[in-house]
Amino acid sequence: MPFSEGTMNPPVTRPLLSPLLFAVPLLSGVASAQFAPSPAPPSPAKPTSVAGVELTTLQLMRDKGLLSQVEFDNAQRDIRETVGRNAAQATTLVTAKWATTFYGFVQADVIRDETRSLNEAAGSAQILRGGTQGGDNGRFTFSVRNSRIGFRMKPPEVDGIRTSVQVEMDFLGNQPSDAAEGSVFGHPTFRLRHAYFRVETPILDILVGQYWQLFGWQGSYFPNTVQIQGIPGELFGRTPQLRVSKTLKFDPVSVEIAAAALRPAQRDSGTPDGQGGIRVALHSWTGLQTIGSTGTQIAPLSVAVTGYVRHVNVNDYQGTGTQEKVGTGLAIDGYIPIIPATQTRKSNALSLNGEWSTGYGDGDLYTGSHGGFNTVASSQLPANSTYVPNIDRGIVSFDATGGLHFIQWTTYLIGAQYYFPGVDGRFWISGNYSHTEASPPYATPATARAQEDWFDVNVFADLSPVRVGAEYSFFSDKYGDGARASNRRIQLSGFFLF
Repeated sequence: MPFSEGTMNPPVTRPLLSPLLFAVPLLSGVASAQFAPSPAPPSPAKPTSVAGVELTTLQLMRDKGLLSQVEFDNAQRDIRETVGRNAAQATTLVTAKWATTFYGFVQADVIRDETRSLNEAAGSAQILRGGTQGGDNGRFTFSVRNSRIGFRMKPPEVDGIRTSVQVEMDFLGNQPSDAAEGSVFGHPTFRLRHAYFRVETPILDILVGQYWQLFGWQGSYFPNTVQIQGIPGELFGRTPQLRVSKTLKFDPVSVEIAAAALRPAQRDSGTPDGQGGIRVALHSWTGLQTIGSTGTQIAPLSVAVTGYVRHVNVNDYQGTGTQEKVGTGLAIDGYIPIIPATQTRKSNALSLNGEWSTGYGDGDLYTGSHGGFNTVASSQLPANSTYVPNIDRGIVSFDATGGLHFIQWTTYLIGAQYYFPGVDGRFWISGNYSHTEASPPYATPATARAQEDWFDVNVFADLSPVRVGAEYSFFSDKYGDGARASNRRIQLSGFFLF
C-alpha cells in the first residue's frame, strides 16, 4: 500500500532492497503469463451514453434489439454504395429513439491523361482529336473533390410503418466556367447527391426526393472501377422523383417491382418522365461485389429489366411554334456470381456484371453524353437568329428539313471482379469494357460521336479503414467523319472510409 505522512512504517530506501521490490511482481507477472490460460478476446465496444445521447453502431443497435433485422438491412442498403462492408460499423447517434448514422469517405486522386479532354470525372465526354492543342498534349490532375459525406436518420417504427431520410453530398458541384484552377480544385463547390425520404409500409414502399434513376436499376449494378463514375456507356444519374415499389419474397427468390415519375429532361415538356421495372434476385447464390470504388458487399445473383417513356415539346428554331415527340427506352442489367462468396467466405470469389441499353432521346441519362450533337446546326439557323433551344444537347435534333427527331443511344457494358484467395476479400482485380453508339435520323455530323469504345483494368487493396486502387483505362472515340481520337489514363486513388 502507498505510504503517507504520519505512517508508522516508512518505506525502505536501502539500494539493494529496492530492485527486489520491483523484481517480485515482475517475475510473478511472467509466471502468470506463461501458465495462465489465454485471455478471452475483447468484447465489442459498448455504446457511449451522455445525457440521453448514445453513440453506437448499426450492428450494436441490431444486437441490442433497437433495430429489427429489416431496419438493419434497409440502413445498409442505403449507405452500402458509399462504405460497403463498413456499413454495419457506421457511427450512429441515438437520441429519444431516433438514430442518425454518419458515413462517407475522403478520396484523393492522382490522374495522368495523355490528352486534355477530361476532368477527373471523365464520364462520356468526347476525346479531342490529334492535331489540336488539346489532342496532342497531356494533363495531370490531383483532386480530392470526390470526397463524400452523408447522414441517414431513422425514427422509431410505428404500427409497422418504417420511415427514414437520407442526405448525401460531395464536392463535384458546378463552378463558373472562368474559375481559376486553384479555385476549382482548392475550393471546390459542395454538391447534393441524394436528398430523399422513404416510407415503407406492409403494402407499398414510397420514395420521394432526389435518388438514382430507376432506368438501369441504378445503384445495384455499377461496375467496379477506380475511376469516378459514370463511365462511358454506363447509365448513371440522380434526379428528383416520386417512386413506389413492392418487394415480394418467395424464399430463396425475391421479386421487386417499381415505378417512378421523375423530373423530365425538359421542363417545357409539361409532363414528368415515367420509368418502371422489375428485378428478380436469387438469395441462395451470392457473390462478393464492389459497386463503384468503395461499395463492397455480399450480393445475390440478380437480373433487372427497366424501361422509360418521355415526352418533349421543343421550340421550333424558325419561330413558328413547337414540335412534340414521345421517346422510349429499354435496359437489361445483371449480376452473376461465378465463384460464389458468403459473409463467412470472401476469398477466391469471381463475379460478372453487365448492362445493355437502347433508347430514343436518353443522352442525358449518361454522364456528359451529348456526344457533340447540337439541337440545330448553325447552318440551318436564319440570319441574325437568336434561337436558344429549350432542351439540353444530345436528346433531340432537327434534320435538314426542320423535322424534330430523337437521337438514339445504344450501349453495352460488361465487367468482372476476382478476389484473391487467403485474404478475406481484401485484395482483388477487376476489368470492364463498354461500347456506345449514336444513331441520329441522318448522317452523323463530322464533329459528333458515332461510336466510343472504352476499357479498364483495376487493382484494389484494403488496409482497413484505408482502401487504395490503381487503374489503367483507354478511351477511343470515332467521329462522324470516320476520324478516331484516343486517350490513355492512369489513376491512383486512396479512400479513407468512415
